Amino acid sequence: MTAMQWFFSFLKKYRGKLIFAIILVTVTCVVAIVNPYISGIIVDDVIKGGNRAILPMLIAILLISTIVRAVIKYWFLVIFETSSQGMLYTMRDYVYRRLLEQDFNFYNKNRTGDLMSRQTGDMDAIRHFVAFVIYSIYENSLLFIIALVMIFTVDFRLALCMIAVMPITIWATAKQLKAVKPAFHNIRQHFSSLNTFVQENVSGNRVVKAFTKEDFEIEKFNNENNGFREAELNAARVWRRYVPIFEFLANSLTVILYLVGGVMVVNDQISIGKMVTVSGYLWMLNNPLRQAGWLANDFQRFVTSVEKIYSTIIIEPSIKKPKNAVAKRFHGEITFSHVDYRADDDVILKDINFHVKPGQTVGIIGATGSGKSTLMNLLCRFYDVTDGEIKIDGINLKDMDLYSLRDNIGMAMQDVFLFSDTIEGNIAYGKPNCSLEEVQTAAKIANAHDFIMRMPEGYDTIVGERGMGLSGGQKQRISLARALLKDPSIIILDDTTSAVDMETEFHIQSELGALVDRHTIFLIAHRISSIKDADLILVIDNGRILESGNHMELLEKKGYYYTVFNHQYGEFDKFKVTNPSYYDSLHNEEMGGRENGKK
Repeated sequence: MTAMQWFFSFLKKYRGKLIFAIILVTVTCVVAIVNPYISGIIVDDVIKGGNRAILPMLIAILLISTIVRAVIKYWFLVIFETSSQGMLYTMRDYVYRRLLEQDFNFYNKNRTGDLMSRQTGDMDAIRHFVAFVIYSIYENSLLFIIALVMIFTVDFRLALCMIAVMPITIWATAKQLKAVKPAFHNIRQHFSSLNTFVQENVSGNRVVKAFTKEDFEIEKFNNENNGFREAELNAARVWRRYVPIFEFLANSLTVILYLVGGVMVVNDQISIGKMVTVSGYLWMLNNPLRQAGWLANDFQRFVTSVEKIYSTIIIEPSIKKPKNAVAKRFHGEITFSHVDYRADDDVILKDINFHVKPGQTVGIIGATGSGKSTLMNLLCRFYDVTDGEIKIDGINLKDMDLYSLRDNIGMAMQDVFLFSDTIEGNIAYGKPNCSLEEVQTAAKIANAHDFIMRMPEGYDTIVGERGMGLSGGQKQRISLARALLKDPSIIILDDTTSAVDMETEFHIQSELGALVDRHTIFLIAHRISSIKDADLILVIDNGRILESGNHMELLEKKGYYYTVFNHQYGEFDKFKVTNPSYYDSLHNEEMGGRENGKK
């Protein structure tokens, strides 16, 4: 399917309405010949011939034809506009759905500003084409042809003189279309770049202010803005070369009419009335010539926009729903077997093997960039493994229904994203029909209920874009509550407590401990305290599992995990290292003392 075929597939639904509208356009063009014809009769028969009895009838015909044209034109304009809006609604919805179907690789390679421009500027160019350009091209072409035919009926010599401009008009239009196409491609490219820059800087305004880089960003914006302006001016230079040609040709028709026609009137070859009639048809020749350049620009802008949108949505996602996909509620048994993952030529994960029983808690620790989050992205099938396989309850991920798979997983991501909505709406995002009590229960587990209730409107408080107005720890706890509310089989917490204090983390870990029998939990963390109670701890380094086991087993190995433990807790004697439960009891007594003190 070509880009144009894709566009016409959306227009097909409105084919009947548009054909009817084109018929109405045809009627207005035909009715347009009435007024010049009647004007010639008035001059020859009424003014010159003295037959005043027919004047009222002729004036009535002029009025009726004018009203009919106005009413019909309003009618077809409404049809074209409503059809364009309806088609645009369907097309925009389709493009948006296609964007949501895309996988992470697609968004890694496409800038947000580019995708935004597909849904805004490019869509508007298509709407303008359907609402205005289609009927304008047809109307102007038909008016020009009708005018020439009518002038031939008056005097073929005048018509031949006026038709002489046609070859030049066709040549100029073709040249302009060819010259303006790369100019419009350049405009769309700079428009997307400008959109991307503005979107990034508005989203990152706090960073800009924190580093006092306003002047630097303004200078960068001016460069983007100048690039867009130059692209527009380059296109305007194309118009500047060709639009004067069309204006000259349009005005030359007036000169031809009054020069040639005037000589013929003087020589009694045609009457003054016929001269007036031809003069009345002159606008039907002039206007199409004047519009030719602008309509050519609009048409090329439309073609460019369709090609841009189509090139974006034609990309097929690499991760698709399989045929005969399995959809079920998981128990939470997970197996990674010889899993490799490469992005382009970079090896991210290599020979990953582990098995998790339902209800177990798995801690994952490792240096930044070691592949911890990628491991969980593979489990959610945001990416596909390069080699090996991942199974849940003995079923390969690639055989599972994507919606069912991800609906069984609750994920609190490392990069917390909150929508511009109420706190309740953000927590209930994965389960929108839940009750307020369920939302509050999840918030209490995430230790978020207390700070939410201290807000002016509690759970009805509107959070700013991306959670502006909340601290990092507050956003993390809302994200955690959102993941827990789904009551999924598998919970993934990607460094979810990194921005909270130790006391809050202890409370969250205690609440999560009550969930282990019902959920398989993955904890990605940098703090030993976050994962030391896990049934299985995986130490990831350079995309490989360096060590695995529980807390005590890893300490006894005195490897990477042991080193990290000592860095975080200091040097401990043998008793302290081998008896961490002793420190847990001290911590519990301390926390109990704090609670009693608060009471």
